[in-house]
Amino acid sequence: MKLKHAILAGALALTIKTVHAQVVVKHIQTEKSPIASAVWAGDTLYVSGTLADPVTPADAAKGTPADYGDTKTQTFSILTKIQAILKSQGLDMKDVVKASVFLAADPKLGKIDFPGLQASFTQFFGTKDQPNKPARSAFQVANLVAPGYLLEIEVIAVKGK
Repeated sequence: MKLKHAILAGALALTIKTVHAQVVVKHIQTEKSPIASAVWAGDTLYVSGTLADPVTPADAAKGTPADYGDTKTQTFSILTKIQAILKSQGLDMKDVVKASVFLAADPKLGKIDFPGLQASFTQFFGTKDQPNKPARSAFQVANLVAPGYLLEIEVIAVKGK
């Protein structure tokens, strides 16, 4: 009986080890960035926190900083960039299962602009063309990586079978 249990335990341990060994991890990265833009772990793609592109780039000659726009504009920019990352990996916004949003107060409003986030977010999720809505968490943060950024979004997408 003890031998039978030992054999079953050994077989179970070997099966678990084999299952863990089958997860393929692939980093989507460039030489220029210190982090991966996304990482595949099996059929799951983790997209790093993404920031908006500037509406108006900084002008060193004039001493003016970049302008990234309001929360609605930044959300649209970020989700467009995320959509491009997903597309490059054979996915789309319908494959997003979780989004995390980090919001900083808009100095012009003196508070976070949640309606601005929603206005652009609902152009990508829960539409007639793309009815899937991801689970989402939103956090208010004191500041983001540089002045002018009002939000950062990271997503998790799963390649369906």
